[in-house]
Amino acid sequence: MGVVGELVTNLLDNPYFGAGAGLFGVGVGAALLRRTATISKLIFQRNFLVTLEVPCQDKSFPWLMQWITRNATKAQHLEVQTFYEQRDSGKIETKFDFVPSEGIHYMVYLGRLIKIERTRGQTADITNYGKPWESIKLTTWGMDKNNIFFPMLEEAKSDALANYEGKTVMYIPRGHEWIEFGQPRKRRSLSSVILKRGLGEGLFADVQEFIDSPCWYSDRGVPYRRGYLLYGPPGCGKTSFITAIAGQLEYSICALNLSERGLTDDRLNHLMNVAPSQSIILLEDVDAAFMSREESEKSQLAYDGLNRLTFSGLLNMLDGVASSEARILFMTTNYIERLDPALIRPGRVDVKQYIGHAEDDQVIRAFRKFYPDSPENLAMEFCTVLRESLKQPVSVALLQGYFLLHKHSPEDALKNVDDIKNKVK
Repeated sequence: MGVVGELVTNLLDNPYFGAGAGLFGVGVGAALLRRTATISKLIFQRNFLVTLEVPCQDKSFPWLMQWITRNATKAQHLEVQTFYEQRDSGKIETKFDFVPSEGIHYMVYLGRLIKIERTRGQTADITNYGKPWESIKLTTWGMDKNNIFFPMLEEAKSDALANYEGKTVMYIPRGHEWIEFGQPRKRRSLSSVILKRGLGEGLFADVQEFIDSPCWYSDRGVPYRRGYLLYGPPGCGKTSFITAIAGQLEYSICALNLSERGLTDDRLNHLMNVAPSQSIILLEDVDAAFMSREESEKSQLAYDGLNRLTFSGLLNMLDGVASSEARILFMTTNYIERLDPALIRPGRVDVKQYIGHAEDDQVIRAFRKFYPDSPENLAMEFCTVLRESLKQPVSVALLQGYFLLHKHSPEDALKNVDDIKNKVK
């Protein structure tokens, strides 16, 4: 045996070296096993599993949460979710849902086992309106994601939209997005708004014609958007009529207050471009935000250094280069004379409609609507007595408020008509 062989033999016979070599070998072997397991797991996941992650900012997140709540019936770790539901009668009831809480849950869908992992951040996130950021991750066997996740999302969407059937959804802006406001309201019919005869039908026909004519606009290079201004005294049905149009079209309403603090030109333009599809944009009391160009510029001096909507920003939103397409926008005002002509010129406001105080025909129709079983001549008599007693115009809203005081007796409504004088003072 040579010198080298003898040295190796002596090292192997050394108990300290032998123990160290053994521990080293065990460590190397364990590291190789861990590495092999990690690589095998990655290969398995990439070839045999499919995962879908839905963040809370995605529109389908609340739909999917509701769907999981109904279908993951064996989930043991739950959290309560309180919400309110409005009946057709108008009564609001408090209801509770038990939602799978943060953690891992399992369910079977279309014969396949699905792992549901709900994760949530520990701190509030400004992009999630002050709530903790969260997401849902779904994992299952196979690679055919279209055959498992697509039908799941379609089913979740259909179930969610079914809750809005026959109702009008209201949206308001929060940050740079639109959120649902309050409970969906029962759709209001056009006949429920008592306007001057033919006025409501004419406006609705114009809106419907616009919706049905996208190709006409495209062929002629005209921006596909339409603006309406309803003006007149308060309480005469401007907002009610817009709500009725939305109900008739099965559209939602996006209500925006131009005087909202923190509303800037960029934010306004962004909100117009991300409004929910099939919705009406509503700008109420637009005169309260900008009375005229000169007064707007003067008032702007008081806001130097603050983010605030400018008059030019509003005009650019209506028909600027970046203004949104396929848009129906309604503005209302009680004082059209306060509006700058630039705001309501053609192209920004296509239709201007005055909605005024109740005419005789409206008074008679309102009476018959509240008292359908009363004799027809009683409604005409009420109108005559009202005009003789009250020497000034009256709004439909004021009439409805008066009828509610005598909702069970048309005779009392006729007999006490002088009480309306006290309401208009």
